[in-house]
Order: sequence, then structure tokens, then C-alpha cells
Amino acid sequence: MSTHKSMRRFAFAALLGQACLSAASAQNPPPVSAKLSPAIEVLRRDFMHPEMSTLTFHDTAEIFDTLIVPRAGGVWALPHRDTKLDFRYEWKGKSLPATDIIEQNFTNALLIMKDGSIVYENYFNRTNADTHFVSFSMAKSLTSLMIGLALKGGAIHSLDDRVTKYVPELKGSGYDGPSIRNLLEMRSGVAYDERYDFDKRSVAQRVFEEAIVENTARFADFAALLKNGNSPGSKFNYSTMDTAVLGRVLERATGQPVEQYLAEKIWEKLGMESYGFFMADGPPGIGHALNGMGYNAILRDYARIGQMVLDHGFGNGQQIVPKDWIDVSTHPKPGPDKDAPGYGYQWWMAEPDHAFTAIGLHGQFIYVDPGSHTVVVKLSFFPDENPEHYDRALAFCKAAASWVPK
Repeated sequence: MSTHKSMRRFAFAALLGQACLSAASAQNPPPVSAKLSPAIEVLRRDFMHPEMSTLTFHDTAEIFDTLIVPRAGGVWALPHRDTKLDFRYEWKGKSLPATDIIEQNFTNALLIMKDGSIVYENYFNRTNADTHFVSFSMAKSLTSLMIGLALKGGAIHSLDDRVTKYVPELKGSGYDGPSIRNLLEMRSGVAYDERYDFDKRSVAQRVFEEAIVENTARFADFAALLKNGNSPGSKFNYSTMDTAVLGRVLERATGQPVEQYLAEKIWEKLGMESYGFFMADGPPGIGHALNGMGYNAILRDYARIGQMVLDHGFGNGQQIVPKDWIDVSTHPKPGPDKDAPGYGYQWWMAEPDHAFTAIGLHGQFIYVDPGSHTVVVKLSFFPDENPEHYDRALAFCKAAASWVPK
């Protein structure tokens, strides 16, 4: 047996042993040792391996250092009426039962809300209502909400401010020129290739290895090494580095770590049911929140985010995020490259035209359809990045929006 395979099995056994010892509590995830063992290093490196991801995607606190986002106060109660998934969705010319999405689209948890009430909620693969699921790039949409709050509060003067006004150490890099708006729209012009084949040498592979696996560097620090590829605003280029830099802008503008700002401005006010947490790119006192890809929360709390956004920033009896920010961030203006996908300020546009969604790697979705007052949260473990997996999930969400539960 090869050394790599042996270590992978050892790491997998370590994961199973930890999972059997204790489930994540409703208060705090378990502490993580500052010393990185060889087994955990391999486990981090193989975190997205399809043979393991159905477990690792809801066990990140056992694998990575974390930064807690606490809850506070009373819980925002969500009315609940159980309904069977008795609708169908269209996929590749076939009409399929809604329940087909669970196994055929690699689902760990699924929740549908109509008019503010949960009409369907279910968990699979050894998960439950207390399980914290990784959001991957759904965290980008949370970053957008925080940028909107910082703008409204005056910590950020204007979206047209240059990034270097807040992060001056990026002068001379590709980020010396783009505005905050450029980064929100993924139009920084910086030459960064978003890729997930981390077995091949690339800047993204180096960021993954040094910042996420080894914790020997901070994710956003790599921004200083990047150069221009296009003029700012001219071309859409999806980049987690852009969002990581937005996290630095947020921290410098507000004087608070991202996790603290999220807790004070959204998580504690929204009456969340459980804490949330960010994966971090280093141990306590050193690491920063991986705000572009590393947030974790329970299924219902993701639904509360979706419902708040659906209600134009209003939730738990109060205005949490400014209404005008929700409107502008989820209704993008066409860019100069007409073939670019519909992308607002860190939100994807979806069918029908008025629907939008937060999307994360390997099939994480908060789908919001204002027209039908529907929120769908689907947390998945896609085995690869085949676009058909995403298209199928969105076809299901579109059908769920049209569904009228009996």
C-alpha cells in the first residue's frame, strides 16, 4: 500500500473516531489542537475527496482551526408545518419526483420555506438539526451583507473607494486600482485563476496548501503577489481572492475581525438558533476568517439568512441589513462583457429572472425567489464540479418555488 493511501486511511479513521466521540454541541465546536499532526494535515488536504466529503463537509470543526460567531438573545421562531414533497421537477426532458433530488443530487440536508414557514426539512447521512454544515462560497454572500452594513454605517465611505485606501500594503499589486465595487462584482481585473485541482501547481494550489492546509500563510496575503490581467471593471472573473480582500477591507474599515462584525451586526440580532463559525487560515491569535469560503452554520440558520434577504433585510422583528443594499446587491447591472453570468454583489442570479441564490462549492445553496416567497436551502456533497449537478439542483429549486404545498 502506498504511503499516501495509508495516511489517507489513517486520517479517515481519525475522523471517524472523533465523530463517534462527540457531535457538535449547540454552544461551541470542540477545540482544535494548535499542533498539526500528519494525519490531520492529510485529512485537510483530502477534505473535498468524494469518498469522505459526505462526512467532512459537516465536521470542519474537527479538522480546521475555527473562529466562533456567537448567537445571543431569543431565537427567531420559524413556523413549521410538515408537508410531503409531492411535486415534480424537470430534468433532461424528464419529469422526476421531487424526492429524487435527495440521492441523485448528493444531498446532506434540505429545507424549503414558503411565506416564512418551513414546509419541508430533512437531514441525511448522519446529520441532524444541530449539525453545522460548511457553506463554501455561500460565505461570499454573507460578506456582501457585511459590506453593505459597513457602507451604511459610514465605516466604508463609498463603493468606488479604491481597495488600497483601506489595505495600503496592496499598493503595487493588481489590487492597486480596483474599487470595492469591482471586487463585489468579481471584476477586479486581477489575474487569479480560480481552480480546485490542487494536485497541479498553480497560485490557487499554493494558497490552498499554505493557507488552508498548513496554516503557514494567510489567505489574503497572497493578494500582494498578484498582477493585473484586465482593466478593473472590464471583465468578470470569479475569484475567492477578491472576496478575501473584501474581508481585509471590512476589517480595516470597521476595526473589527470579520467574525466579530458578523456576530454583532447580523448573527446576534437575527435570533439565530445556534452559533456559527469560520474556518481560519491559522491558529487562534494568528489566523483570519476564511470569509470567502469557510463559514459553517446549521440548516435553519442558513434559512433565516435567506428569509431575511427575501424580506429586504428585515428579520426577527427588525431591519438588519438596509433594504436598498439588498435590492442593489441582488439586481446586477449588465457589465461590458455581455456573455458574463448574472452576478450581483456576491449573489448569483437564477431562473426565474427575479430569483437569486448564494452558491457554494460542491452544491451548497440558499435559493431565494421573491415572486413565490420561497427560500430553499440545499446542502450537498457533489463528488465533482460537473455543471450538471448545479443545473439539476437549480431545476429542483425552480420547481420548489412554483410548488403550492397542500
